[in-house]
Amino acid sequence: MKALGKQLVVEMWECQRNINDPDALRKALQEGVDKAQATALSIQVHSFNPSGVSGVAVIAESHISVHTWPELDYAAVDVFTCGDNALPEEALDVLRDLFRPQRVDVLEIRRGIQV
Repeated sequence: MKALGKQLVVEMWECQRNINDPDALRKALQEGVDKAQATALSIQVHSFNPSGVSGVAVIAESHISVHTWPELDYAAVDVFTCGDNALPEEALDVLRDLFRPQRVDVLEIRRGIQV
């Protein structure tokens, strides 16, 4: 397979902070884009009632998305970058620092085509 990109599908449990803070998430998404050496096209964050936050950074290389469930201290994260230059692990490190989860599971998927 010819790899076109890397996708990190991440489960974060027992998050200790910022799990319901849209401003902190927006800032972390921008920082994650920068640290991943990616190019931000758009960052959108939405708060839900009574709780929960979703955010997505659309990047030239693909996307970073986050969905939180504060009542469960849980965040679902997806970091997908195409090409050889972006560093998706760097964006993930920013989000780990944001939420401070006690447990994390990362599934790495190489995206591509059959050759």
